[in-house]
Amino acid sequence: MEKRCYKVKELQEILGLSRTSIYELLKRKEFQWVVVGRKYINSKASFDEWLDGSAASREAHQEQ
Repeated sequence: MEKRCYKVKELQEILGLSRTSIYELLKRKEFQWVVVGRKYINSKASFDEWLDGSAASREAHQEQ
């Protein structure tokens, strides 16, 4: 079964960022998330769209 969400720790590993940096992204509402108990659960689809958009934005900036 395909994974549909990420936990903060998984985002840290994927992006190579600190826990604080991940929470800053959440605070800025860069991608969709919900709180379940005391854990932040992030939509994989929303995260992937954000990541793909960030990559496309970087590529467009480099071409200029």
